[in-house]
Amino acid sequence: MTIRKTGVKIIFVLTIFLSYLSVQAQQFNDYFTEQTLRLDYIFGGNKAQQHAYLADLVQLNRWDGRKGNLSTTPIQGNGQIKVYDAATDKLIYVLPFSSLFQEWLTQEESNQTTKSFENSYLIPYPKAKAKVQVSFFDAQRKETILLTHLIDPQDILIRKATTNDIPYETIHKATTANPIKIAIVAEGYKDTEMNEFMEYARKTVHSLFQHKVFKKHENAFEIVAVKSPSKDSNVSVPSKNIWRSTAVQSNFDTFYAERYLTTSHTKLLHTLLENIPYQHIIILSNTDVYGGGGILNSYALTTTKNEQFEPVVVHEFGHSFAGLADEYFYAVDVFENKAIEKIEPWEKNNTSLVDFQSKWADMVAKSTPIPTPDSMLGTVKIGAFEGLKGNGLYIPSHDCRMKANTPKDFCPVCSRALEEMILFYTGK
Repeated sequence: MTIRKTGVKIIFVLTIFLSYLSVQAQQFNDYFTEQTLRLDYIFGGNKAQQHAYLADLVQLNRWDGRKGNLSTTPIQGNGQIKVYDAATDKLIYVLPFSSLFQEWLTQEESNQTTKSFENSYLIPYPKAKAKVQVSFFDAQRKETILLTHLIDPQDILIRKATTNDIPYETIHKATTANPIKIAIVAEGYKDTEMNEFMEYARKTVHSLFQHKVFKKHENAFEIVAVKSPSKDSNVSVPSKNIWRSTAVQSNFDTFYAERYLTTSHTKLLHTLLENIPYQHIIILSNTDVYGGGGILNSYALTTTKNEQFEPVVVHEFGHSFAGLADEYFYAVDVFENKAIEKIEPWEKNNTSLVDFQSKWADMVAKSTPIPTPDSMLGTVKIGAFEGLKGNGLYIPSHDCRMKANTPKDFCPVCSRALEEMILFYTGK
């Protein structure tokens, strides 16, 4: 009798679960095709006033992003792309992001001049007319809509993806139905140096899966190595008056910070990938100089020949994939690493203690004082340690991939945030 009842319960739960999956699949198919719409924007302005302009629309042949959790996001980001069905005004897709432009707005230069930056974002291709909103969040987490524009999927001026002959190789296969697709892109590697790039691409995969949360979900990732050739070896170093012709035109000295390696040419980057399966991007640059950068839903970029390559590439991916914040701070930094009074930052791994319950309070032992004194370093696994004297931000641990290169893994707080993002993307 008990067995029969249990069987009925199992069948009932299974029916509900299958119905849930059906609704999720139906929702995607109701509003989107199995293609991608790339949105190319120009963000411009200064500290006082910001603008977003639509530069181009590109239709890619396939959709490699999520098919569930379409109208939600587990993180706010510094901005968001929101897609609405034009006929019903129903929200049908959300993409959080950060951008170099918003980082530049924290610089003194933004008080004195006006600049613009390229930005490219991927959304599923709409079946019917859609409304797209581009919004920024300020330091107080107030949202401002910078741009609203309509998309007609039948518009003849939406450019079709070009056919390029850039080869790529699958270096890690997924077994899940809706995997997270990552493209590892060669930067500063000539055609004759691609074997060396492939070696570092494989090291990237190996390093990623040395971290427990990624190892646990190893089958959820599909990773390709893109053999994008550069005319010159190495990358540009403006402070030494070295400018090289490379695949995605990256350079050190971003915002005059010596180690900050980025590319502002996102349209060029995405054009290289138009016929390649991807949603997330890791760029490997051919230099032994220490440095890199990671920007949420844009790219992670790091150098390959430096001895710290393997921990750094995973650290930068933590930024670009899950919006994790740095847990190290300097008195003078590229960004404003300072708490805003009465505001809780949106990143999952730092806190101003304004709303600590929304962060990792549930992971801290009841006997651990908050804030946690540095004298307890090594004796408690998770607390709320001061990031930098006087900056008002607190971090979970000093033993974490987002803190330093020496720890072997992410702390439990960052691991939980990463797992939440993995499950979000895979629709679980």
